[in-house]
Amino acid sequence: MSDKIDFNEIEENEDGYEKYCFMCHRPESVTGKLIEMPNNLYVCADCMQKSMDAMSNIPFDMSKMPNIPGIQFVNLSDMDTVLPKRQRVKKKKEGEKKAPALNIKDIPAPHKIKAQLDEYVIGQEYAKKAMAVAVYNHYKRVATDTMDDIEIEKSNMLMIGPTGSGKTYLVKTLARLLDVPLAIADATSLTEAGYIGDDIESVLSKLLAAAGNDVEKAERGIVFIDEIDKLAKKRNASQRDVSGESVQQGLLKLLEGSQVEVPVGANSKNAMVPLETIDTKNILFICGGAFPDLEEIIKERLNKHSSMGFIADLKDKYDGEKDLLSKVTVEDLRKFGMIPEFIGRLPVIFTLQGLNEEMLVKILKEPKNAILKQYQKLLALDEVKLNFDEDALRAIAAKAMEKDTGARALRSIIEEFMLDIMYEIPKDDNIGQVTITKEYIEGTGGPLITMRGQQRITG
Repeated sequence: MSDKIDFNEIEENEDGYEKYCFMCHRPESVTGKLIEMPNNLYVCADCMQKSMDAMSNIPFDMSKMPNIPGIQFVNLSDMDTVLPKRQRVKKKKEGEKKAPALNIKDIPAPHKIKAQLDEYVIGQEYAKKAMAVAVYNHYKRVATDTMDDIEIEKSNMLMIGPTGSGKTYLVKTLARLLDVPLAIADATSLTEAGYIGDDIESVLSKLLAAAGNDVEKAERGIVFIDEIDKLAKKRNASQRDVSGESVQQGLLKLLEGSQVEVPVGANSKNAMVPLETIDTKNILFICGGAFPDLEEIIKERLNKHSSMGFIADLKDKYDGEKDLLSKVTVEDLRKFGMIPEFIGRLPVIFTLQGLNEEMLVKILKEPKNAILKQYQKLLALDEVKLNFDEDALRAIAAKAMEKDTGARALRSIIEEFMLDIMYEIPKDDNIGQVTITKEYIEGTGGPLITMRGQQRITG
């Protein structure tokens, strides 16, 4: 029997998706014509033959033995109540000529990428520049598809920065500007295969879902793995490290570029869903983490020679250093607990600065989708103008600095003092303008309310 598949025999669907075998999860383009069963189930000829062979080897009539302890017979007509939601895989046609996925002329230059990031992200100049260059080089590599003997390596990135400094926001903005699929995964949920938690391949399942189950589109996407510092090797751990070094080892093949079987629409290969093969060589991986205590490791290295002598540095020389993370080296990351092979597959390493009060004030009002602009638009729908005093903005930033959670604190603070305003404004159609003051933020006064007749009152 020939192994060749006649693609003319495969039933064409209008939406370009194909059926898959319920038992082995292979698509019809691999198995050949599928046998249709009740409840829209399909079985390939190989699996059907194996089932028949197994049945023929049973030396007794199973229909006469319905009450055997420990054996349960499955009625296919009842399977629709237990089957997971059916997933569809984008069909691949043999011999189909593909247009180039990316045109090198369509890729924006680094300065244009950074200029677009500037509209949404305040500060972090070095990080934006590093990301723009790395992304530009990566998609040039994808577009040229290594046309000659010189093979360009991937520009995977590692972002290091304190919580709330904008790591995830940078990646989301970048993916939106480039119009490519983006998957954001949390490294804390990943575990070694066979243990409770998400399989390592689940990060690619999310990317495939973001691309609408289109494999070719997913293979040009971006994967952001957050909290990557939680995968550091556990020190002095007596039990098996199933969510640390072993996950780093498992991620190596994804970062490097390899053919990976991915479950479609599930986080585990054990689920009854089709498996699709994804080539990760053109997927851009960006890892980010806060890396707590990394600053102490950097200080220890910098102070190593400051023990005695006239040229010795003071041991507390770097205690007040605000930008200490920018001095990080690969050796510091290795000492933190990241394995050398993992760091080696993230060639672009850069840091983000912690936010100061001045940057928080700018974040409040300057970006295209700034928080204040969002609230002004909400009240504008009620035909009310919302203003913020400059002193009020600084009071908000000062409160956010106290919380020490970066830009995330701004939203919670504004939500708190805007609650009463958003509740009361729709009650009175005569209110025309609301001005948020420093006294209102600090709890010593109220907002200034201007009625449509131009009479200002204090709330």
